Amino acid sequence: MPDPPRLPSTPSSGSRLTPTGPPPIFSCVTQTLHNANTKRDDLPARTRWAILAVILAADILDLLDATITNIAAPTITADLGGGPALVQWLGAAYALALGVLLVPGGRLGDRYGRRKLFLIGLAGFIAASLACGLAPTPATLVAARLLQGAFGALVIPQGFGILGATWPRDQIGRAFALFGPAMGLSAVGGPVLAGFLIDADIAGLGWRPMFLINLLLGGAALLAAARLLPRDTGDSAVSVDVPGSALLAGAMLGVLGGLIDGSGGGTSSGGAWTARPLTLLLLGLVAFAAFCHRQRTAAHPLIEPSLLRNRGFAAGLALGVAAFAATSGLLYVISLFLQRDLGRTPADTALGLIPLTLGIVIASIACHGLLHTYGRRLAVTGLLILLAGCVWLTLVIHNSGTHTTSWSLTPPLVILGVGMGTCFGTIYDLTIGDIAPSEAGSASGSLNAVQQLANALGAAAVTTVYFHSDGTMSLLVVAAGLATCLPLAALLPSKPQEEGLH
Repeated sequence: MPDPPRLPSTPSSGSRLTPTGPPPIFSCVTQTLHNANTKRDDLPARTRWAILAVILAADILDLLDATITNIAAPTITADLGGGPALVQWLGAAYALALGVLLVPGGRLGDRYGRRKLFLIGLAGFIAASLACGLAPTPATLVAARLLQGAFGALVIPQGFGILGATWPRDQIGRAFALFGPAMGLSAVGGPVLAGFLIDADIAGLGWRPMFLINLLLGGAALLAAARLLPRDTGDSAVSVDVPGSALLAGAMLGVLGGLIDGSGGGTSSGGAWTARPLTLLLLGLVAFAAFCHRQRTAAHPLIEPSLLRNRGFAAGLALGVAAFAATSGLLYVISLFLQRDLGRTPADTALGLIPLTLGIVIASIACHGLLHTYGRRLAVTGLLILLAGCVWLTLVIHNSGTHTTSWSLTPPLVILGVGMGTCFGTIYDLTIGDIAPSEAGSASGSLNAVQQLANALGAAAVTTVYFHSDGTMSLLVVAAGLATCLPLAALLPSKPQEEGLH
């Protein structure tokens, strides 16, 4: 649910939007885009707008599929089985694959050509969507969701690079200005569309049409992309850290697998911390240690080591993990509470989340332009509002339980949205507040990747608490996570960079 974008000079090839919060769409320039010499000033305006429509369509598809399982998870588990484990893996699998491969996906496009990677990624995304829609078992559905996220990570980073190569610099702001409204509508429309498709039960297929619709939407975008996108050769000198990516993927799979299995999500017996989940956690931690070592020693690491020595950036990275994990878990818990505890349909649940989305939109517009005046005070204010909304929602659910009404939920949901809209974009900009221009590409890609990985961890961790206690306890865990963000926010740079450095 993004905020209306500001218009810096050019975007990072690793930038993307989030389904759970509104960091800016654009951040810093990658060296590749600075050096790009494929600018097509001679393209007809009609062709440039058509290319923009293709890029927007691909990003919208990605955001729709990142958000739909928040609503659909209870219905899917009722049909396929899988219990709490499937609920936890449905969102986590997509975010995990996207987060791990987002930075490598951008570099693959720089190396082999953005058009080629865009087409491969979009075709793979469509095929993975078909696999999701036809999945006969929980395991095959989770595998298909992993593939969706992986192919999405090939598509998303290419779009802004393609726009940078086809739009004149004095006009590209007009193209970028459309991303905020389009992504905002998609973030609202994704869950609503999923809810109504499920309730419509088209041809008796239940939840499956929400994935199968990608064949029509994605297929049209793929045909248009093959016809319109300009060819580019790439740069064979660009390096991709494949071992680093593999170690990060292994680390995340181990930690998530151990967490879900040990908490009972992977068993029917209520779960126990036996040898299997503990082994998975240990392997995940070992892989993460190896990943950290790789980042210190690799010639072209995924994260520049100098960034981690920057106190403001390191604090922002840690803050991003805590904040995005907490809010990702929060959104899942709200959806589960509305459906499992209050018995609402998927469509009613999606409509019930609109107050939160409106809060994000209102705050994003109201806070636009205030960051350079108030700096990190704006981020702290947003976090406090978010924490207050979480506490308010906890009290409402604790006092009313299954008798909770829409009217009693609306005020805290609006406050939660206002908190998200106030703080998330500011956290992003402040984190890169004092980095060097040469570190911009790595910083932007790292932040976006960490956001997705935090979404995966938060969805798994907070829903684990929900399935073993109740909505009140899981919301208290979210509140505790948000509280840890406040001291980290104090370590952020006091102001963002000046526009000229973005």
